[in-house]
Amino acid sequence: MPETITVCPVSDLPPGAMRLVEWEDVEIGVFNCNGAFYAIEDRCSHDDGPLAEGELDEATCTVECPRHGSRFDLKTGKPLTLPAYAPVDVFPVVVDDDLIKLEVD
Repeated sequence: MPETITVCPVSDLPPGAMRLVEWEDVEIGVFNCNGAFYAIEDRCSHDDGPLAEGELDEATCTVECPRHGSRFDLKTGKPLTLPAYAPVDVFPVVVDDDLIKLEVD
């Protein structure tokens, strides 16, 4: 059964913002893309670059790895450009009682 972790109040993560959270030994970037919340593993599958430090494109809900420029779809974790070719994990996000929460397992 998945564990639920609280990230922050909705008001603390406005559109265009990102927050990094840790669960066990995994770092997860939580993004607000035009009012929708997405959570993606903070690790580029190409060379373990920090995706949460990359540029968020709100028009496409993607994030660009700051090291080599691979773009990842926040909804699916799939890379859209090289050099990355393997997807990264994504996590379900729920808003409950005005709190952003992640389901992790």
